[in-house]
Amino acid sequence: MKFSLFILACSIVLLSNSECHQPKHSNVYKGRLELKGICLNYTVQCLDKNIDTSLINTHWENEISHKNYRNVFGIQNPCSFPDSIKKGDVFYFTIDTSLQDHCVRCMAYYPTPPRKLSIKVVQQ
Repeated sequence: MKFSLFILACSIVLLSNSECHQPKHSNVYKGRLELKGICLNYTVQCLDKNIDTSLINTHWENEISHKNYRNVFGIQNPCSFPDSIKKGDVFYFTIDTSLQDHCVRCMAYYPTPPRKLSIKVVQQ
């Protein structure tokens, strides 16, 4: 009986500890900041082909510059986006729908793609 409890306790410890060795981010994507518009209106191009295309705009035209973009999305949580990333910079990110963005933003308009994602920038 004591041996069974010992085995059970060891199993619980080992199984709960196994999560620590799993990758922190299961789906890491590569992106490039295409537009850094006024009032945190950001546009990111996904450089990975394995992203679900229903989440992004496969084709989008900026109505101000009339430039066409492929595989882009707007950032739904721009206050969490690092200021250090500049237009043209490549970075890695995960999609994280649990992120909430409760910051105050100005209301000036700059076009962004209709589809928006909550993302978290990660180190690669």
